[in-house]
Amino acid sequence: MEIYKQLVFEPVTVKDIDDLTRIMKRAFDEDTRRHLGKEQGGPPGYDNGDFIRDWYINAKSDAYKVFLHGTLIGAVNIFCWKDNERFLGNIFIDPSYQDKGLGFLVWQFIENKYPNTRKWQTETPGFSTKNHHFYINKCGFEFAKIEKFEGEAHFTITLEKNIIISMQ
Repeated sequence: MEIYKQLVFEPVTVKDIDDLTRIMKRAFDEDTRRHLGKEQGGPPGYDNGDFIRDWYINAKSDAYKVFLHGTLIGAVNIFCWKDNERFLGNIFIDPSYQDKGLGFLVWQFIENKYPNTRKWQTETPGFSTKNHHFYINKCGFEFAKIEKFEGEAHFTITLEKNIIISMQ
């Protein structure tokens, strides 16, 4: 267990799949409603536990569930690459806890946990302008590239944050 301000972070386990999947489904469905006007939508497996199982449990990632005052509110996963480069897999927060600065607290925890990171990357759906605002205006990421995958209607935006280390 790790504490950052009012948040508690614990490693994700198999026992968390159902609870985290319910929160992930609410978060992704809300984003889809807000930006696309559809009732539901998200990446493959977001609604049946496969996403959490594949990317939080079985992948070589550092995955944390996030609590606020004892209530599970979301999760985050990070992939550690070579040369102090890291990939933020995703952050998701239950919609009833969004817009309160908690996602930014999660990001601050991550940056503090991995102080030797020289470069961060993440991806987000092109339609999700709320995510763009969060990553760019709150967390300091910049646009790196836009990809449209064959057969898909939407595109993905890759964002990067390079950390400059001063030598004093």
